[in-house]
Amino acid sequence: MDWFDAIGSFLSGGLDWALNLVQSVDPVARILLAGLGILLETSLLVGLVVPGDSIVLVASTGIDNPAQYVGTLVAVIIGALCGESIGFALGRFFGHRIRDSRLGHRIGLRNWHRAENYVDRRGGIAVFVSRFLPVLHSLVPVTVGMSTMSYRRFIRWTAPACALWAGAYVTVGWLVAGSFRALQDQLHIAGYIFVGIVAVFLIGVLVVKKLLERSEARHMTKEGESPE
Repeated sequence: MDWFDAIGSFLSGGLDWALNLVQSVDPVARILLAGLGILLETSLLVGLVVPGDSIVLVASTGIDNPAQYVGTLVAVIIGALCGESIGFALGRFFGHRIRDSRLGHRIGLRNWHRAENYVDRRGGIAVFVSRFLPVLHSLVPVTVGMSTMSYRRFIRWTAPACALWAGAYVTVGWLVAGSFRALQDQLHIAGYIFVGIVAVFLIGVLVVKKLLERSEARHMTKEGESPE
């Protein structure tokens, strides 16, 4: 299967170039970029368009030693907590004026109502789970800021969720890239293995998000409303 080997060699060469490019970035700058990416991803409005998870995953492939791993993990956790804290502060100081603003309307009143219902019904659990849900990961911190929940309680629930999320992405990025570098000179299918593991991880993340969203949907609507 010469074509299989040829594609594998091309894929491995491309991945080697891309990973070396990421690794060539100054480690401090790379770590700060990962933290900034997740900060923006957890922020209101900006977080709906910034692919913070992709930024963290790519930045993590450049990790070269345990010290960089710890630095990246800490930066991503801090970035996530800062982004969620900014959302909380916006909700606390500006209240429903954010939801009723032109930018708030672009998000859609249905999404705001889902976030409000979810926080009202699930409290701290909504804060934890929303970190793994699309759209709501940006809206729930703001919604909590509008509620009577204290910042201390908010942080107690969101910190472990941020740590779990950061640990998954940073660890996978580091281990997969490291495994590829170790195998690329021994296996011509190293590129396929790299792509396969990343694809399985991303599909797994998508499945988990869908399952969480489906199981929690009933808490996001009022009686008589459709969860869809």
